[in-house]
Amino acid sequence: MSYCLNPNCSHPQNSETTNFCVTCGAKLLLRERYRAIKPIGQGGFGRTFLAIDEDKPSKPSCVIKQFFPLAQGTNNSQKAAELFNQEAVQLDELGKHLQIPELLAYFTQDNRQYLIQQFIDGQTLSQELIHKGTFNEVQIRQLLNDLLPILEFVHSHGVIHRDVKPDNIIRRTSDNKLFLVDFGAAKANVNSNLQKTGTSIGSPQYVAPEQYRGKAVFSSDIYSLGATCIHLLTAMSPFDLYNLEEDTWIWQQFLPHPISNSMSRILDKMLEIAINKRYQSAAEVLKDLNSPVSGTPSQPPAKNPLPSPPINTKNNSAKSQVDRELEELRSQFLGTGKLKNQIDLDLEEVKSQFDPKTPKNQSGS
Repeated sequence: MSYCLNPNCSHPQNSETTNFCVTCGAKLLLRERYRAIKPIGQGGFGRTFLAIDEDKPSKPSCVIKQFFPLAQGTNNSQKAAELFNQEAVQLDELGKHLQIPELLAYFTQDNRQYLIQQFIDGQTLSQELIHKGTFNEVQIRQLLNDLLPILEFVHSHGVIHRDVKPDNIIRRTSDNKLFLVDFGAAKANVNSNLQKTGTSIGSPQYVAPEQYRGKAVFSSDIYSLGATCIHLLTAMSPFDLYNLEEDTWIWQQFLPHPISNSMSRILDKMLEIAINKRYQSAAEVLKDLNSPVSGTPSQPPAKNPLPSPPINTKNNSAKSQVDRELEELRSQFLGTGKLKNQIDLDLEEVKSQFDPKTPKNQSGS
């Protein structure tokens, strides 16, 4: 199948061998090589399509992102175009990381902007949550150990992602590696702009308070990753995990799986409202995450445990040995009548000297 990229086409589906749309006549190949197969998403600034690269013998899959802003108006369109171009620039610089999609091409065709990027075959963490259920501590630790080095790399290039959320994290099917995607909201961060109010971008339930005011900093991404984690742990919106009346997080009350106190402290620090109390870098989180104390998750408490009676191992051992020896003697002298009774009495007297639980003769004889 071939999909027409003309937003106004009424019937965009075409045969895979067709080079021009049979409905509107639009060219179906971008740069004579990239063919859209089907739409896979649409955001505020563009549409996304699964595609193939027909210029290569294996015809590998790729992703086409078409600039197509939903918001109308000169100012909105100009801002959207700026952000779309910015994403291409960011991907060109950051796509060298093995867990960030690589930018393959960026160009304009038929008065529309396009970028082509590496296709990551897998599920987003949102999809994974739906299909497999809530995460446990081991999974969250692995997620953080995978994602934090990516954020560290992104931040080292002076870039804030600004839209870290489950929908923008994909687990590749072939090797279970996590990829951070969608740099459409990413913004270069320079010191002179730290205090300037900008545009608030991101998904509200995962966005740090300062980002609402257009003042995103590197630790804003740390906050968003923390909000992502508590969503995956509880399957609830971060909005519902914060008590506005008490001005505190209450996500621990909704955990289907217990987590350790150390993991809870790490997530709480990632989610600090005050920037100066929050982790300032991905490296700081990784240090606490992999400290010896933090590395062992707590086990769920046993339900209604019953106290066990104390066991005197020494006395039991001694008693067992005496019984075995008496049985051996009894087997050698088994008899009937008075002889048997006398032997039993004699053996009981011997047993009383070794068995600590047998009452002793207090006469002193």
